[in-house]
Amino acid sequence: MTLTDPSVEALQHQYGDRVVAVEPGGVEVIPLAERHGSPLQLLWTWTSPNMEFATVAVGILGPLAFGLTFWQSFLAIVLGTAVGAATQGILSARGPRHGVPQMVLSRSAFGFRGNILPAGINAVVAGIGWFAVNSVSGALALHALVGAIPAVLCLVLVVAVELTLAFFGHNLVQAFERFAFPVLAVVFVVASVIVIGKGDLGVAPQEPGGLGGFLIMLGATYGYAAGWNPYAGDYTRYLPPDASRSRTGFFSALGIFWSCVLLETAGAAVVSAGQTALDPSAFTNLLPGWLGGLTLLAVVLGAISANALNVYSGSLSFVAAGVPLRTHRARAAVAAALGVVGFFVAWAGLDNSATYEGFLLVIAYWVAPWLGVVLVDWWLRRRHDDADIDALVVDRGYRNIAGPIAMGVAMLVSIVLFSNQQKYVGPVPSAVPEVGDLTAPVGFVLAVVLYLVVVRIAPPSRGRSLVGREHT
Repeated sequence: MTLTDPSVEALQHQYGDRVVAVEPGGVEVIPLAERHGSPLQLLWTWTSPNMEFATVAVGILGPLAFGLTFWQSFLAIVLGTAVGAATQGILSARGPRHGVPQMVLSRSAFGFRGNILPAGINAVVAGIGWFAVNSVSGALALHALVGAIPAVLCLVLVVAVELTLAFFGHNLVQAFERFAFPVLAVVFVVASVIVIGKGDLGVAPQEPGGLGGFLIMLGATYGYAAGWNPYAGDYTRYLPPDASRSRTGFFSALGIFWSCVLLETAGAAVVSAGQTALDPSAFTNLLPGWLGGLTLLAVVLGAISANALNVYSGSLSFVAAGVPLRTHRARAAVAAALGVVGFFVAWAGLDNSATYEGFLLVIAYWVAPWLGVVLVDWWLRRRHDDADIDALVVDRGYRNIAGPIAMGVAMLVSIVLFSNQQKYVGPVPSAVPEVGDLTAPVGFVLAVVLYLVVVRIAPPSRGRSLVGREHT
């Protein structure tokens, strides 16, 4: 059975491991001849994009917004990140065997058309939402570093680099993460040690957040780490199919876990050291002048590292939604389009950092139900041959209404009843503030239960024939 358009496969053979070359195709299966790399590269793939101010900001929220002590924040950071990193490892380990992006593999649980729901959400959240948030962070850091350049022009420069990386695609993105890794790791490790050392780690908050604040912080740290889950297979699909699953999962999880825990812990220490701003200056004000400048430069580099992944994976998700794009560079074209839209969203948010905090807290609202559906579908198919799953993800007639129903209902119910945000507080946290924000765990559990029920009532159905020569 042919799973890849022959014309695209021929172009793929010209791509290989070339770095300065536009990645052809969209979301087709990667041919065996094009597989390269090793699981170790996932360590820097998932470390570099978290070495940025957005990660520090998550830690700042614990004491600043949720009324936690440093140690309460630290516990929430470790627990929430561990869960998000673990699921990243699980999903990443499947990539080499199937050779398709994460949102294409998601079709097994949602059907070809039903997959529009998660793939469409991820395209918008990653390619526009996160892209705008991190572009603003990078632009403000660059403006603080070289004040002679207007903030808008700094934004243009940052976005231009981000779009170049995403347009060229997988190999250039991976190479950039690799070379950014040692610079970001050294600067942020040194800076974090100094910041943590300056914090009064035993200070009590003026308005303790209690259990409710802890649970909200737990959800925020989980959501930040798990926000990478819909991208997991995107960066393991080029690995050889016989690549070690355990090493693939381990290095993916490790990259996210250590980078998020380090920088978020430093963020919690920032507040205990007397800094209360939710911008890079809160971090750099605690550093020697020369190191503060280097850290601002690292913030810019980290924002670019994160957004190279955001817009690249956002473009893959858009194509994975099944939109017919008859061009051998469909993904590259979509990456450019998403980046342009993201630029204007970032431009509008340059002077409105309040939107930054809200965005960081709601990622888990859709990721958790999607993850529940994907994992339970995988569990139900655990005895099936992998080739059967490969066939499903390219069958345009394949239907599985259990996935979109379970995810959609779980999202609606969990958000309406349990959301605890500045602009909307559901009836449950309104009545019992101690529950914090249980939207993500409720959404996950509800999605699992609904999928198990609906899939028995309405089992998946295949199309009459598999599509072999169309873009997947």
